[in-house]
Amino acid sequence: MQKRVIIVHGWEGHPGNAWFPWLKKELEARGFEVIIPQLPDTETPRIEKWVPKLAEAVGTPDENTYFVGHSMGNQAIARYLESLPESVKVGGAVFVAGFFKRITNADNDAGETETRKHWLEAPLDLNRVKSHLLKSVAIFSDNDPFVPLDNQDDFRDKLGSRIVIEHAKDHFSKGTLELPSTLEAFLDLQKK
Repeated sequence: MQKRVIIVHGWEGHPGNAWFPWLKKELEARGFEVIIPQLPDTETPRIEKWVPKLAEAVGTPDENTYFVGHSMGNQAIARYLESLPESVKVGGAVFVAGFFKRITNADNDAGETETRKHWLEAPLDLNRVKSHLLKSVAIFSDNDPFVPLDNQDDFRDKLGSRIVIEHAKDHFSKGTLELPSTLEAFLDLQKK
């Protein structure tokens, strides 16, 4: 059965963002089916809209299903995994610029503050998320203006993710058209 990869964009994102088209092309060249769903209302993302849309894009998850998320997309992936029946396992995930603890510079107006609180204050059982993941890698940048490095603790300690710290990659968004560490991390998930 063909392995599937679902790439999940973040807040204010879309399928054509930054390194997503490059990664899609690289993975398809290696025989993976790649889906990059457009999640709704990206200016004001909400759990109750994003998780069902992600579930619709995934269809039936199994050990041949993988995820790559960016920023808020990682929250959507985690909340989707949390919602799965206990027996379901997915192949793995690569979390890029992910956060469960805190984000910075996201209080420029009332809408941003409300969106930040919506995601960070909603309960999330990371032990349940981990129970659905066979493997994961979390990639951070040492100068990310939105996702402080202390977010890596939850990924390492609660999800069992291997941590990769990139130097001076900001938020892995504007101007980052290729992200080799993400491809390497994903291919590493394929190793037994």
